Amino acid sequence: MIPLAEITAATRALQATADRLDDDRVRAPSLLPGWTRGHVLTHLARNADGGTRLLTWARTGVETREYPSLDARAAEIEEGADRPARVLAEDVRQSARRFADAFALMPDEAWGRVVQWTAGARHPAARAADARLTEVLVHHVDLDAGFTPADWPATFTTRMLASVTASYARRDDAPSLRLRATDTGEEHGHGGVLVTGPAPALLAWLLGRSPGTDLTGPEGVELPFLY
Repeated sequence: MIPLAEITAATRALQATADRLDDDRVRAPSLLPGWTRGHVLTHLARNADGGTRLLTWARTGVETREYPSLDARAAEIEEGADRPARVLAEDVRQSARRFADAFALMPDEAWGRVVQWTAGARHPAARAADARLTEVLVHHVDLDAGFTPADWPATFTTRMLASVTASYARRDDAPSLRLRATDTGEEHGHGGVLVTGPAPALLAWLLGRSPGTDLTGPEGVELPFLY
């Protein structure tokens, strides 16, 4: 399970970026099609609250849904996206604090309790910690405000490269890949197309955050939507 210290460090970096944005910049486009930076920041705040509810469910045994529905989740993001920059930044700060408080309250045995995400998937509550770190780090890049895949912690990049290649190996719509990181020497996957490049660039490509032009071997490879 991801320790709270990793989530806290990633959140502090995100918060520093959010605090620097003014009203004009939060209304500018993010790297996500159709979303402004305000949409991304609102999504990150509501994601923290959704994770808090899942952890509360696991701790108390009382069903506390991540979101009422996927439609409700989308509506909350849309309604919150046009708020002033200072309000958006404070929402990110306070929601992250609620998540950290819920994390700290979790007894060891609660992390293995199974809870249900809005889309219907059921996982041990520890998955909420892993998912939160991924949300913060990947969507920080999506803000297009100075934080790039090269800023991802090496431990996160290595874990995610292993996770994504394993996920692809289980999918019928994904290519067979072997990844070789030229900066760390690590390899992921077996057989299939060999793609090489720096570890952060490999992960950014797999996550759809890069066209892969800084890699060797991805030409003609069609990647399914992952995240």
